[in-house]
Amino acid sequence: MRYLLFALAIALGVAAGLFYGWVVSPVLLVDTAPNTLRVDYRADYVLMVAEVYQSEGDLELAARRLALLGGQPQEAARQAAEFGLQNGYAPRDLAALQDLLAALQRWTPAVAPAATDAP
Repeated sequence: MRYLLFALAIALGVAAGLFYGWVVSPVLLVDTAPNTLRVDYRADYVLMVAEVYQSEGDLELAARRLALLGGQPQEAARQAAEFGLQNGYAPRDLAALQDLLAALQRWTPAVAPAATDAP
């Protein structure tokens, strides 16, 4: 009888916890920013940017996409390349990351002209 009450109490606790977590107060993550990603997902994001850069060839757009991670685009690409090496990314993926990193290291951002008040 004691074991039955213990099992019933555990099952009731699990059911109450699931109900609270899924119905009463669920976690809603909608449109999160890339700078909130874990390091492995950040590396995957940079890899996706590198793959798009290979097909489009627009380094300025790739740099803007990497800027969403916060910090310098070169640093994001370097960290992703290191993560890929440490975690066994495919050679094709590593080459894409290295190509993007090399291009970003040679890249100088275009500076927009300052707006003036004079007509």
